Amino acid sequence: MSNLSIQRVRELIRAAGEARLVVLGDVMLDQFVWGAVRRISPEAPVPIVEFQRESFMPGGAANVARNLTSLGASATLFGAVGRDVAADQLREGLAGDGVDCTGLVVVRDRPTGLKTRVIAHHQHVVRIDREHRGELSSRDAARLQASVVAAMARADAVLIGDYAKGVVTQPLLEALKREARGRGVWLSADPKPANPLELKGLSLVTPNRKEAFELAGRDEVPGCEDPMQDGPLLEVADHLLRTLGPAVLLITLGSNGMLLCQRRHKAVHIPTVAREVFDVSGAGDTVIATFTLAIAAGASPLEAAIFSNHAAGVVVGKMGTAIGTPGELLASFAGED
Repeated sequence: MSNLSIQRVRELIRAAGEARLVVLGDVMLDQFVWGAVRRISPEAPVPIVEFQRESFMPGGAANVARNLTSLGASATLFGAVGRDVAADQLREGLAGDGVDCTGLVVVRDRPTGLKTRVIAHHQHVVRIDREHRGELSSRDAARLQASVVAAMARADAVLIGDYAKGVVTQPLLEALKREARGRGVWLSADPKPANPLELKGLSLVTPNRKEAFELAGRDEVPGCEDPMQDGPLLEVADHLLRTLGPAVLLITLGSNGMLLCQRRHKAVHIPTVAREVFDVSGAGDTVIATFTLAIAAGASPLEAAIFSNHAAGVVVGKMGTAIGTPGELLASFAGED
């Protein structure tokens, strides 16, 4: 049983409709090529995928933003795109999701990140990435920083979606920390250890298990079914709380749910509520978005973790980079009664 009643979930969703959030990070376009496999290629031992259709969805930090607007919040997105067709498709998708994308900086000679996934019979066959991982020029970085800092004056919370593609740098992160501290704004980050940033002083950090070990500078070791008996994981969580000092550390554990960790509190294991898992693409985006949104709506960290756990359970039951609706979220909680 969850510690969140249907009435409380409704209250949080109503309050979420008044929340104003800023999302910054590496934006990309997710392309899904759907098809069927009936034979193996005579040229090589690989399946021949017969094309049926394709779809495009905002990905990366853009998916974080659309997870916010799907629950009624206001989200302004900041990042970098190229001057290309993928950028146009990304803006079109974001407009349909109600995301304000006026904060996207157009960078010459930098392609918009495009991830192409080939799906056959609900199976992920292959992924092709077209992207640029270099940092922005000093001029473009300054433009982006100035616009984000200005937007924070009207924000209830800021979310950083770092996918190690060059947009999120230490100078930018430090500027956001200073502004967040000065304004008392909640600052969340989904870090990528491949981009070694100094993460001290954040409100929320949301690594998965593997990333948590990497952030702690330790080799990952196999876990156990019960995270509360997973000694190495609990040691890593304690280390990150002491060294990074976030208000909340939320470690996502896939099919084992998530571990909520706070200083001077015992860790809390929140089991997954997913009934079927079709695709985990973007599940981490959903967690950081809905946890932060719940906090902005007045939830406690435990309430926010339960709220985001249900939201993640909704999206992994769908194919593609998915989002959940208020109705689906309420239905997930109702299913526990």
